[in-house]
Amino acid sequence: MVQKCTALVSIEIRLVTQRSRPCSSAALTRQEPSHKGPFEYWSHVRSAKCLGDKRIHYGRGYWTITRMYLLRHQYTLDSEYIKRYLGELTPMQESRLLQLRKWIADLQKGKVPSDTTLLRFLRARDFNVEKAREMLSQSLLWRKKHQVDRILSEYETPDVVKQYFPGGWHHHDKDGRPLYILRLGQMDVKGLLKSIGEDGLLKLTLHVCEEGLKLLEEATRSEERAVQAWSLLVDLDGLNMRHLWRPGVRALLRIIQIVEANYPETMGRVLIVRAPRVFPILWTIVSTFIDENTRSKFLFYGGKDYLQPGGLLDYIPKDLIPDFLGGPCKSFVHEGGLVPKSLYVSGAFTERDGDPLSEDSIYRSVSLGKGQVHEVVVVNRDPQSVLTWDFDVLRHDLAFTVYRSHHHLQSPTQEDATAMCVGGSEEARSVLEQKGWREGEHYHRVENTLVCHDGESIQGSHVMVESASYVLQWRVVAAEHRAAQLMYFHETLASHHYKGSMSSLQSGTSGFSCLSGKSAASDCPSR
Repeated sequence: MVQKCTALVSIEIRLVTQRSRPCSSAALTRQEPSHKGPFEYWSHVRSAKCLGDKRIHYGRGYWTITRMYLLRHQYTLDSEYIKRYLGELTPMQESRLLQLRKWIADLQKGKVPSDTTLLRFLRARDFNVEKAREMLSQSLLWRKKHQVDRILSEYETPDVVKQYFPGGWHHHDKDGRPLYILRLGQMDVKGLLKSIGEDGLLKLTLHVCEEGLKLLEEATRSEERAVQAWSLLVDLDGLNMRHLWRPGVRALLRIIQIVEANYPETMGRVLIVRAPRVFPILWTIVSTFIDENTRSKFLFYGGKDYLQPGGLLDYIPKDLIPDFLGGPCKSFVHEGGLVPKSLYVSGAFTERDGDPLSEDSIYRSVSLGKGQVHEVVVVNRDPQSVLTWDFDVLRHDLAFTVYRSHHHLQSPTQEDATAMCVGGSEEARSVLEQKGWREGEHYHRVENTLVCHDGESIQGSHVMVESASYVLQWRVVAAEHRAAQLMYFHETLASHHYKGSMSSLQSGTSGFSCLSGKSAASDCPSR
């Protein structure tokens, strides 16, 4: 017996179609007195009687209603609305969208996200409604907790970001998507973190994402079709081992995870230009934290082939190619550069015990007196792996050198290290000298000695082409009695992470990093 229903209690709706147009071509949405447009509410157009768990035929398609009593209204989505604001959807995708909206409306008891937002989360979870609901619920709680809805109206861009952050919006691509430019190779990650902190960099990123969502709505209106994602143009000119500074990479990974969780399916295309061959190292580290679907949208261009057929002109209008890439369009994106240490803020980049971003957890600090040395021995068994380092020098000058020996060496014990580095005899010698070895016979210098001065921060790399013992050595060169301070970190990157990219690391020589070139007063490029 067919009974009248006064409320909708839906657990699952499946739209089953046959060979012709589905019934979803009809308009649908729940009618609301406060209806302001397609982004927030639905309006109904048809009615049907409750048929329990039976199929309701409409034309050549039909609904299968599972565990529901269909009331007086049958709900679908208007085809014109779909085309105008949502893009192409299959009948199954339409029904999943309706189901997610109903679930979220019951959960929120208030403002419901737009259909475009619901679709982004559904796509991120392959239209699995339960998984999309869980992801969206977590994101809504996150937005409320961190008051993300207020970012556009309340965020004040720090002066250091205005002057040194090399990113900004730049017109649109050929598909009408808003285009964001990031000159990552010219970005001083370390300087920005020490000036505005990780939270400051995160807020900047969220502000960019919120701007992007607003631009998508504007593009949808101006293009008179659904524009659901923006494009990203990343210029890697200047990228080197400096960008592998571990705290900076970890901060970047955390930001990527937050963006992936809360702004899914907003990236339509990522164009990587002027990618040096060292880029695969950074890409290997970062790509595992990027959703597989997002990774598939990346296009890479090395050298100047981005100006050739198949390059940027396939995706960006010729008159909008930015000037720094050889195009005619004036770009107002800042060129970046080194952040002056005078802009560093004490405590901006917090170093906390146990924190994954804590420099204390990965950096060692030692004091060196007159004539003393500090050494780290790296025994390499992986030819073509890359030895990287990052260190800061305080108070006095230090000479830095890298040696290689085919003889087996061990790192100094803690006792030996203390004797050489902290208050030991001025006659303390290198582990190489203690063995009575001679340079050129028992060991070889693979990096020329560089004198690094007080306040300098140095990052570099060396391709370890052989299985051997490599020695990182710091030696005090100043005559003053006050101890020099050294804070350092080193890491070995396995060769399988970037096979084919060796030439970018200068065929085994150092990749010392510097944005602005050598200082006239220093033998070491510094940051």
